[in-house]
Amino acid sequence: MSNSVGVVATKRAVFEMPLRFRSGAVLPRYELVYETYGTLNADRSNAILICHALSGHHHVAGYYSDAPNNIGWWDNMVGPGKPINTDKFYVIGLNNLGGCHGSTGPSSINPETGLPYGSSFPVITVEDWVESQARLASELGIDCFAAVVGGSLGGMQALQWSLAYPERVRHVLAIASAPRLTAQNIAFNDVARNAILTDPDFHGGDFYLHGVVPTRGLRLARMLGHITYLSDDAMADKFGRELRTGQYNYGYEVEFQIESYLRYQGDKFAAYFDANTYLLMTKALDYFDPAQDYEGDLNKAFARARANFLVISFTTDWRFSPQRSREIVRPLLHNHRNVSYAEITSNHGHDSFLMDDSQYMDVVRAYLANIRCGVKV
Repeated sequence: MSNSVGVVATKRAVFEMPLRFRSGAVLPRYELVYETYGTLNADRSNAILICHALSGHHHVAGYYSDAPNNIGWWDNMVGPGKPINTDKFYVIGLNNLGGCHGSTGPSSINPETGLPYGSSFPVITVEDWVESQARLASELGIDCFAAVVGGSLGGMQALQWSLAYPERVRHVLAIASAPRLTAQNIAFNDVARNAILTDPDFHGGDFYLHGVVPTRGLRLARMLGHITYLSDDAMADKFGRELRTGQYNYGYEVEFQIESYLRYQGDKFAAYFDANTYLLMTKALDYFDPAQDYEGDLNKAFARARANFLVISFTTDWRFSPQRSREIVRPLLHNHRNVSYAEITSNHGHDSFLMDDSQYMDVVRAYLANIRCGVKV
């Protein structure tokens, strides 16, 4: 495959040191799965961490030998000669704690009970994720990342890196993200969670023990979320008011192509994603607010940051609008940080950060090309 990192393999790190969550809960032992692309240089100065969004995972680029069609979710961005150039950088993608793709999460077996964690898995925050990621970096011998990169919820993690470990990250790329959610965004998340929580097959989060999956709730949650990821223009261009059969059926079954698309996306998602993980991820989104401990003042919150920043937004992204990205830029400028900001014209809505848009790709490529790595003389 052209400019691909090629065949990749999943790696696993085991941590025996307990992790105390922001909530006060403690996880005595946990595992993180991750993948790496490229080569770590002699002074370990060329590492980039990719932080994933709500439904993302560690498989960022390349493909598996036994599943060549399973291409990484950001393969258009990461690889030889691509914007995140693996000829230059050593790139790490991981599945966050609480995930459902191999890292310890609600569906994992609790060694103390021999049963899935289920409802007993602690509510997790962006701060908790960054702490676990920092432990992985130490395990890999990486004292400082050349950059931490993320879109959406991943962008929040990248921002938190600059605040929790200002000495361990030189550049932050926050794409289609926000310093905290608006009330509207929290409302969307609450409706999605309630679709899951009220599914009879959810069983309070312990559905594993009943041999069922809250498919209906997870399906509805994904359908709602997917609506917010697309722009009105993107929906109009792709589906318009097209009917599946060319005529009205005067009933409640699928008639419009957009209905068919949303149900397909909901069914596909419910078949592989864990409902408890969905709840955890959306709550982490809701809770993230660096200014909470500073009386709501983002200027004070970002005073700890020492990194250089690239902040990118997209014109039709109404879930994480350009205004939200400018709310990141302003306190950074107030604190005299080096900040580059790009507002990309795109009709793909929030999903724009995943798309193969030349202007967007060129901005990321140009920024990362100026990062110096190598043995210091």
